[in-house]
Amino acid sequence: MSGGRLGDWRHQAFGRYHPDARLILVTTLVTGAAVSLWWIDFNLYLAALGFSTATIGVVSTIASLAGALIAFPASAASDRVGRRVVLLAAVAAGVVALVGLLASELLAVVIVSAALWTMGFNAFQVVIAPYLTERSTPDHRNELFAVQFAIQNLTNIGAAILGGIVATAVAAWLGFPAGGPGVYRVILILMLALSVLGLVIVSRLADDRPARLQRDRLRTLGEPAAFPADPRRSRTLLGITIRDRGRFIRLVFPGFLISIGAGQVIPFLNVFVQGKFGLDLAQLNAVFALTSLGTVLAILAQPRLARRFGQITSVVLVQAASIPFLVVLGFSPILWTVIAAMTVRNSLMNAGNPIFNAFAMEQVAPVERASLAAAMSVLWQVGWVIGGTWYALLQATLGFDAGYAVNFLTIIALYTAATVLYWTWFREADRRALAARASAT
Repeated sequence: MSGGRLGDWRHQAFGRYHPDARLILVTTLVTGAAVSLWWIDFNLYLAALGFSTATIGVVSTIASLAGALIAFPASAASDRVGRRVVLLAAVAAGVVALVGLLASELLAVVIVSAALWTMGFNAFQVVIAPYLTERSTPDHRNELFAVQFAIQNLTNIGAAILGGIVATAVAAWLGFPAGGPGVYRVILILMLALSVLGLVIVSRLADDRPARLQRDRLRTLGEPAAFPADPRRSRTLLGITIRDRGRFIRLVFPGFLISIGAGQVIPFLNVFVQGKFGLDLAQLNAVFALTSLGTVLAILAQPRLARRFGQITSVVLVQAASIPFLVVLGFSPILWTVIAAMTVRNSLMNAGNPIFNAFAMEQVAPVERASLAAAMSVLWQVGWVIGGTWYALLQATLGFDAGYAVNFLTIIALYTAATVLYWTWFREADRRALAARASAT
C-alpha cells in the first residue's frame, strides 16, 4: 500500500469518527484483551480444576443459554435508558463474574460466574452495533465496523502472548505447578484489572438517555439513540420491533447455522489442540496469537474488497475460501499444518463479520436495529447452546478423537449451507448497490 493510500485510509478510518466511537475503540482494546484471555484459557482453567470435557461442555452450554436470555432485554433497555447504561452494566457484570471465579472453585459458582460473564459480553455485543451505527455515517461505516473488529482481534495477539508469558512467570515465581489452576488464576486477575479499566472508560461516554438527548444537536452527529415513533405499523412484542419478517429472518438465519457449527468446535479448540499435541500454556497462547494476527490483516483488507465487489459478495468469498481449511484443521495429524489452517480459517471466516453487520444494520429501519442486533445475538447463543450440547454428548459417548471428527464434519456442512444462503438471498443487494455507485460516477 502506498504512503498516499495509507494516509487516505487513516483519514477515512479515524479522522471523522465521533468522539464516543473513539472511546468505544479504546474500550474494545482494553476489554477485548480480557475477552481474548477468557476464550483462550477459561476451558483450560476448568480442565486444570479437574472437570471432565463433558462437564466443560455443560458449563459452556449453560453460559450460552444465559447469554441468549439477556439479549432482547438488553436491546429493549438500551432503547429506553440509553446504550451507555447497558454498556456500563455489561462490563460491570464481567467484573463481578471474575470476582466470583477467583473466590470459589465450586462447580455451582463456576456455572453462575460463566453465565454472568457471557450475559455481560452478550449485552455489550447487542448494543455495540446500533451504537456505532448511530455514531457514524454510511460513507465510513464499513471502515468503523472493520476497525473495531480488527482492534478486538489485535488484542488477541497481545493478550495471548503476554497473558501466557506473564501468567507462567508469575506462577513460577509463586511456586505454582505448571499447568495447575494457580497459573490460570493469575490470568483471571489480569482479566479483572482490564475489565475494571474498561468500566472506567465506558463511564466517560456521553449520557445518551432519551430524556436527555437534544435531537437537533444529535442530527449533526449521527442518528439519535432514541428514535421517534414509527409512523408505519410495526410488529412490536417484548421489545422486539420488526417491519418485514421475511427480511428479518433472512438476515439472521445463516448466522444461526454458523453459530451451531461454531458452538460445537470453536470454544473447545484450545482443548482440542492441547489434547492432540500436548502444548503447554505459553505455546498454546502463542498459537492463538498467531491466528489473531492473520485475522486483523484480513479484516482491515475487507472494506476495500467490499467496495470493489459489494458487501455480500466479499463476505461470501472469504467464508467459502475458509471451508477447505476446516478439513485440514480437523483431520491433519501434523501440528504446523493445523496451526496454519487455524490461522487462515480464522482470518477468512471472521473477516466478513463486521461487513455483514454493517450491511444488516443498513437493511432495517433505525427503530429495528437494536432488535436485529439482539436477534442475531440470541440466535448465536442458542446455536452455541445446541453446539455445546452436541459437543458434550459426543465427548461422553464417542470420546475425544471420534467426537471431534463428527464435530468437524458438522461445522463444515453448516458453514457451507450458510455461505450458500448468503449468496442466494443477498447477492441482488450487491448488484443494486454497485449499479447505483456506477451511475453516480
